[in-house]
Parts: sequence; C-alpha cells; structure tokens
Amino acid sequence: MLFRSDSFTIPKNEYAAIDALVSHHQRVLLVQATGWGKSAVYWVATRLLRDEGSGPTLVVSPLLALMRNQVAAAARAGIRAATINSANLDDWSDIESRIDADELDVLLISPERLNNPRFRSEVLPALAASVGLLVIDEAHCISDWGHDFRPDYRRIADVLAGLGDGVPVLAATATANARVEADVATQIGSDTVTFRGSLDRPSLHLAVVPLADSAQQLAWIRGWTAQRPGPGLVYCLTVSEAERVAAYLVDHGVRAAAYTGSTPAPERERIEAALDDGSVSCVVATSALGMGYDNPDLAYVVHLGSPSSPIAYYQQVGRAGRGRVDAEVVLLPTAAEERIWAYFDSTSMPPRRTVEEVLRVLERSGPCTVAVLESQVNLRRGRLEALLKILDVDGVVDRDGSEWFRTAAPWVHDEERFAALAAARRAEQEAMRGYQRTDGCRLQYLRAQLDDEGASVCGRCDRCTGRAPEVAVDPAAVDDATRFFRSAQVPIEPRKQWPRRFEERRGNIPPDRRAEEGRALAFGTDPGWSEVLGPLFEGPDAPPTDELVRGVAAALKAWPWGRRPTWVTWVPSRTRPLLVHGLAERIASIGGMELVEAVVRTRPDAPPQAEMDNSATQAANVIDAFTFGRPDGGALPAGPGLVFDDALRSGWTMAVVAEGLRAAGAGLVLPFVLWRRP
Repeated sequence: MLFRSDSFTIPKNEYAAIDALVSHHQRVLLVQATGWGKSAVYWVATRLLRDEGSGPTLVVSPLLALMRNQVAAAARAGIRAATINSANLDDWSDIESRIDADELDVLLISPERLNNPRFRSEVLPALAASVGLLVIDEAHCISDWGHDFRPDYRRIADVLAGLGDGVPVLAATATANARVEADVATQIGSDTVTFRGSLDRPSLHLAVVPLADSAQQLAWIRGWTAQRPGPGLVYCLTVSEAERVAAYLVDHGVRAAAYTGSTPAPERERIEAALDDGSVSCVVATSALGMGYDNPDLAYVVHLGSPSSPIAYYQQVGRAGRGRVDAEVVLLPTAAEERIWAYFDSTSMPPRRTVEEVLRVLERSGPCTVAVLESQVNLRRGRLEALLKILDVDGVVDRDGSEWFRTAAPWVHDEERFAALAAARRAEQEAMRGYQRTDGCRLQYLRAQLDDEGASVCGRCDRCTGRAPEVAVDPAAVDDATRFFRSAQVPIEPRKQWPRRFEERRGNIPPDRRAEEGRALAFGTDPGWSEVLGPLFEGPDAPPTDELVRGVAAALKAWPWGRRPTWVTWVPSRTRPLLVHGLAERIASIGGMELVEAVVRTRPDAPPQAEMDNSATQAANVIDAFTFGRPDGGALPAGPGLVFDDALRSGWTMAVVAEGLRAAGAGLVLPFVLWRRP
C-alpha cells in the first residue's frame, strides 16, 4: 500500500516510522541515506496529526537552504509552513501571530533561534506546549561526536522538556555512525525507537583523481565543467578558494557562481534558483551549501580538497544523483587540506586553563559584552562566542541582552570526553586518508565508516571498474592556472582603532599614524604562492629564491599605489631573518630604492604572535616591542616607505611599526608581507 500526494509517494516500508509517530506518539530516530525522503515522513505525519486535531509541527532545521526547500515542499503537499530565521526578520511578528491563531501547520526555525533570549522567553514556552510534533532535522548536529556539532542544538533539550504529554518526536539524519546514533537517541528520550536503513546510493559513481598541484587541479576542473552541462557542484574547503575558483571558471566561459558562508541570503536564494533552472551550470561552494539543498538533476559533485570526515563527505556527495540514473562524484586531494583540518581542529573546545580564565573574568568583572571579555582573555572572537554558547547551554553562564554573566552553576572540565573527541577527529581524518588510498570499493568504504552493516561492493566506482574519470589536463591550461593563482591581489587593510584595553591608546589611530593599505603575496592556504612559501616557512631560514623575488616584484608592480615608494625597511624576524632582510635588500636594489634599517626589536623574549589568540593580546604583545629611526640618529626619508614582514595575522605588528615610523618622521608606510594568515 502507498500513501500518495502531489509531491511524494511513501512506500509501505516507510510506514513504520509514520505509524510510530502518528499511532503511538513515540520518539523516533530515523537514519536513512541522503535522498531517501525523510522529510516526506514528517510531512505525512504532520498532515495526519493535524487532521486528528493536533497542534502544529515544529521543525528545527540548520540551514536556510534546507528551510526554503522544505517550505516549498510543504506548500506543494497542501501544508501551511513558514520559517523564522535570520533572513526574514521583518516577517517574524506576522508569523508569530499566525502561530497564535493556529493558521500554520509547520513552523521551521534555525537552532540559533533557540539561543535567542526573547524567542526562548516569549515565544517558545507557549509554542512547545501546543506543538503536535517536534522534528529535529539533521539530528547529528545534536551530538558533539557528529561531524557538524552545533552548540545551539543543545537547546532542543529545553523544547523537549516543555512538550505536552504524548507529543511525538522525530530526529532525522543521513550521517550518523553507531556512536552518533546512540548519543542522539539517548538525548531525545530513553524510549526512542530507531529506524536505520541502508546507506547505499546506487546512482553515485565515486572516484579519486590525484594531481600534482593546485594549477593542475584547477585546469582539470576547468576541463571537467566545460565538458558537462551540469548542473553540478564543486566543493572547496575555504571561502577564498571557492570565490577564486568560481571567478576562474567564469573567466573561461563556464556559467559558474560562488556560494559560501559569506554569501548574503538573497544571493544564496538567487544562486540556488539559477542552478535549478539551468541559468547556472556549476556552483562552487563551501559546506554552506550542503544539508537540505535538493536538486534531483544534480549530475556531479567534485571536491577540491577533502573534508576531514568520511561522514561529512558522504553527506556532501549525497547532494547528487537524487533523480538521475547516474551521477559522478570525484575527489581531488590537495596539499593544503591537512593544514585546513588542523586549523579547524584549533577552533574546537579551548583547553581547561582558557575556560577557567574566561570564567574568572566574568566572576571578577560581572556582566560584560563579548568585546569587553575578549579584551581580557587570550581567545579570539569566534572561539570565545562558541565557548560562551557551550557554557550557556550547560547553565554555567547566562546573558542579559548583550552582556554575559557567570551563574552559580558549577563547571567541571570533562577532560576525558574532550580527549576522546580529539581522538575521534584524528581517526576520522585518518579514515579520509584511507578513502583516498583504498584499493577496495569506495562506496563500501564510506558506508562502513558510517557503520552501515549492509555495506557491500558497489560495482560502479573507479576501484570497482578500474576506470578513472577521463579529463585531459592541457599543459597550456596548467600554465594559465598558475598565472591566475599567482596574480591574485591580496590587500591588507590597516588597523584604524586600538583595542579598548589600552588606556593610553584609546579610540581611533590618527590617520597620520596609520599604515596605508598594504599587500600580501599569498593568503592562507590558497593555492599559488602559498605552495611556494610552505616549504620556505617550514624549513630552515634562508635568503629568498629568485622565483620568490620575481613574484614579489610582480605583485609590487601590480599594486596601484598613489605614490611610488622611495625607500625600503623591514620588520626584524626572529625566525626568518635571512628571508625577510634578504627580500628587502633585493627589492630595494631592483627598484633603485634606499635600504634603511629603521626598525629594531627591543623585546626579543616576547612570545611569538602566533601564541596570541585575539586582537587585544596580539596588540599588547607588540606595543613597545620596537624602536624606530636610523642607527646614526638621522632623519628617516620623508617619501613613502615600503615595509617588509614575513607573515601577518592580526595586523597589529604592522600597525605598531607604522605608528612608530610615522612618529619618527617617516612619510607614508606601505606594508608588504609574504603570507597573510587567516
């Protein structure tokens, strides 16, 4: 027997989950492959429960794309749905009124709404008490063992506690191994019923294509996308790389667009619609386009760089092949992927001493904003905000408006659990290395990593067939990609305001004491010059190579400065003095500029800037760390000066150096660094 509507069909074997929700009002965990139709289960359950007189369904959904698609799917099924999220603030009041009037069948909210004090206090209690069905979509986000743990999801415990008697709960995900499955099931209720299906995806043809460097990879992607009408996705690991790859493809005639966490919500909607209607053939995306995007015609997914987890990889490739017989899935491993994994590892739960420092400041200072708190602890803004969310959910801190304060609840650092989480992340990374080099079936490998007991040989991947995707890499295209990567402009915006912790340096940095906009040769892990700089920075200090000097000279030539520099100096490096001084010396010689030793380090024992984690501590570490002027006491040149440094993270070293040079009589200060670090 089948349930039919205008938009979906529910086969008999899916009735078990619907029956558990509607007939028995149970708490259900549904683990099924991407594209299986989990959302259809809760649309059917919603319709049946509403027909029985139950209250509306509340869906907690993590991404705007997911919510937009679900609202559209609900409308096609005759279900009245609306969403409250950061992209529709103007609609909130009207939607809340429709909830009060029982004019909505489904309300979709982001987990961030659960962390909004007004929503929690004014809207959620009444809503939770009237809900007829609670749905937790992408439920692996509840578990800190999951690949996409989000602290705001922990607030779902408050919703669960406020539900009326006998209200059914559905938690749904496609990306849960046995550990995540058990954790989620425990969190939603001790009597949770779990339905787990096969994670096979018969439409996917998986392959790995190892190439020597980024230029070859970009040339390969250019050829791949040019030969395929799409629609397709190319995933990148960073925002800057996604934007750069999309720009390159557009320059070479591919109808491409970039979609990242930095893309405004209206533009995201436009790009999704353009990919759906064929006006865009390829979207180059970060993981911001993932869960919930549903295009049945998606023909391929290419990854430029590997996600750090087989579970995350399975989730992303699951965008493809939903309505097609065949979909191609290709991974291009990159040299930078492991550095990117390490960076994201560093943003996880801070060490015990750092958490204790945050709590001590809150106890000592009383309620304070994130900006004030950041000025007093060595933790960057993003990590601090994430930590406060975790402590908030645990009841250790709370907030009143924008100010955070310490509660009376005790805090215990679960060292054993955090160590186990770190070990699990390392194991997942090793599993992705294993996926790249396995001699066996790739889909079977992924399914095994998700503890799919039915994992078997697919017969379709490159290992099973012995055939790799055939795209010729044109040497001329490789040369073109190399030039493209290495010609990228990397601006450095000058610091304009001192951190609030410095009494003697309050407010704006005067314009006549600031650096001008500067340039960097390379940014982060972006391909091109970063691949040249990596070995130089990781190996012993040495003078700059001719290749590097030519690259710096070309970047300087492309710099649209208003006035040409007349002299050159450098920031003394404690780790790469031969590289930095040698570069300043050679560029001065090439440009016919005076070389001046104008910056002297006076605190060689200060900690490295890399150990300083936020703006305030980075500024404090370099203020009063240098003296400025000629060794003989003579005046500095009045013309614009070019200042070299090896790397830049926060920009405070260059801000302090520019202030000191300007105060010592120098003219405009033009910063140039080899590597702009994220």
